[in-house]
Amino acid sequence: MPFRRRSPVGWAEKIRNAVWPRKGVTRNFRYYGLRAARISASPHAVAAGIAAGVMAGWTPFLGFHVFLGIALAFVLRGSLVAAAIGTLASNPLTFPLIWSASWEIGHFMLGHPGEVAGSQLDLAQLVRTLHFSELWEPVLKPMLIGCLPPAFFCGVVVYAATYMGVKGFRTRRRERMAAKLHAAARAGI
Repeated sequence: MPFRRRSPVGWAEKIRNAVWPRKGVTRNFRYYGLRAARISASPHAVAAGIAAGVMAGWTPFLGFHVFLGIALAFVLRGSLVAAAIGTLASNPLTFPLIWSASWEIGHFMLGHPGEVAGSQLDLAQLVRTLHFSELWEPVLKPMLIGCLPPAFFCGVVVYAATYMGVKGFRTRRRERMAAKLHAAARAGI
């Protein structure tokens, strides 16, 4: 094999790379940022798609974030690919923050902020037996209502940041291309 390593990677190195990659975690953020900026759509479409994906990530419907993001992007006339990329904001590292915040905000909005509705609830048993009617009132309803304000806020912030970022990226790219063409024309190529 031409691209095989000389010495195989051991299990300790594999675990270390899974927890903290050799090139850092910011490399993934830059990669997905460039990928979003290079989508061939208007800056509004890219920004609306990313914002729709981020907003869909706040919902408690784990496993359906991509579908919800794409549907919301379609309604907002955003890029569907950008919506799928935007759902990456909700991941196993951010789920505890998202779920606890939406649950607390939902309880506050429903009028019982100090009450812990899920304390006498065997959540694992309800999910295992799929009793969603019993799961709706104490868990899903507060989370669904509570996800709306932070999802809207994050959507607006992400839309503005993405719109300005994509517009700036494309302007700089256009200037670099014009400078290369100008230098090539001066060189007589």
